[in-house]
Amino acid sequence: MTENPSTHKGIHNLPILTVGEISLALKSTVEESFARVRVKGEISGFKRAASGHLYFSLKDADAVLDGVCWRGTAGRLGLNPEDGMEVVATGRLTTYPGRSKYQIVVEGMELAGEGALLKLLEERKRKLAQEGLFNEERKQPLPFLPDVIGVITSPTGAVIRDILHRLNDRFPRRVLLWPVLVQGEGAAGEIALAVEGFNRLPAVGPVPRPDLLIVARGGGSMEDLWPFNDEAVVRAAAASAIPLISAVGHETDTTLIDFAADRRAPTASAAAEMAVPVRIELLAQVLDDGARLVAAFNRFLNEQRLRLESLSRGLPNLGRMAEEAAQRLDDWAERLGNSLKVGFEHRRARIQELAARIPSPVHKITHARSRIDGEARALQAAFEGGLRDRRARFEQAQALLESFSHQRVLERGFTLVRDRAGRAIRSVRSLTAGMGLSVLFHDGEAGVTVTQDERGPRGERHSKHDRQKPVRKRSRKSDGRQGKLW
Repeated sequence: MTENPSTHKGIHNLPILTVGEISLALKSTVEESFARVRVKGEISGFKRAASGHLYFSLKDADAVLDGVCWRGTAGRLGLNPEDGMEVVATGRLTTYPGRSKYQIVVEGMELAGEGALLKLLEERKRKLAQEGLFNEERKQPLPFLPDVIGVITSPTGAVIRDILHRLNDRFPRRVLLWPVLVQGEGAAGEIALAVEGFNRLPAVGPVPRPDLLIVARGGGSMEDLWPFNDEAVVRAAAASAIPLISAVGHETDTTLIDFAADRRAPTASAAAEMAVPVRIELLAQVLDDGARLVAAFNRFLNEQRLRLESLSRGLPNLGRMAEEAAQRLDDWAERLGNSLKVGFEHRRARIQELAARIPSPVHKITHARSRIDGEARALQAAFEGGLRDRRARFEQAQALLESFSHQRVLERGFTLVRDRAGRAIRSVRSLTAGMGLSVLFHDGEAGVTVTQDERGPRGERHSKHDRQKPVRKRSRKSDGRQGKLW
């Protein structure tokens, strides 16, 4: 007998599920029940994966919720999440069966509270200011009277009507409206795209390129005006080649686009006033300037007329001046005729005087010929004297060279010993046994062969020829120029 048989039987009747099946059932239940939620919390453990996905946790004083934001959504968040930032995340809850965790898949994110927005605004402002986007030297002057004005704002708000009304009152101009969202998700991207789109319009085309841009929006809270603090909007405004007026919010509202724009207007109507002058005032100014110009020109003419009359009174009688000039002309004409005749006579006499001073060419030629003959004779004499001097010096040098000839030495009884190659033998130490030599006398040459012999007291070597045929001393008569050698 068993205890509580009905309970035991009910437990055994439950279906058996796998871990995957129960995880899938739990995932479906969570996603159906929390398909769209908004969660407020502080970001913790934020990291950006290499794939571009964002992983973090949302926490408060009671709990922690894991969160993930896929790469495609991360680029449209409109802010850069970081640890410690309090945000409101919009998305759906799901589970991650691999770790038995539930998490929120974030599809949108916004800062929670005005203090967080101000902190982010200051950080972004400081970053963009360091890049020089707010420098005054980057700002362009506004055109005095633009032909086409581009307006970037909501087509349904009161802002566009205020701008058009103000322009019609002051100076009607052609207005091109680029409709955009001015708050909420996607507004920043549309505003930046509108600024870039106006700048990309060709100067000549079906749609005229604006001469001036106005980015406008009515008043609102900081969250409503937040798209105009977006980094993409600020960069587009700073890079605009078309002068841009920022008219966002009321006079007390300030957004980052106000610092990057070329001019800031407190309201949309004020932006229209900055864009164009008042036509009636211009007409009045033109009429006033025209009247002043006419009056000034009349005064100038009157002054010049009076001056001319004053000057004319001081001028002499023109008839008398002409008569005096005619008389002077007749006098000068008569004097000119006489002076020409006298001048010609004077020049003729001068020429005759100079011609008489010119010497006869025949005389100069005769004198030059005699000089040439004298120079020629002197040159001939100098040449002959130099030639004799050169000949005497040459004969002296020849005699001196002859006295130093080796033939003269041989005639005095000396001989020249050479080897078969014709090289002179300068020392007995260079002789070897069997070596052939030639001995040159003053009257001929004889060949000898060196043999090994006993050394004399000084170690001399004697040739075979010396043993067999002693050299006889030849007596020669003294010529009185050299003494005896033995």
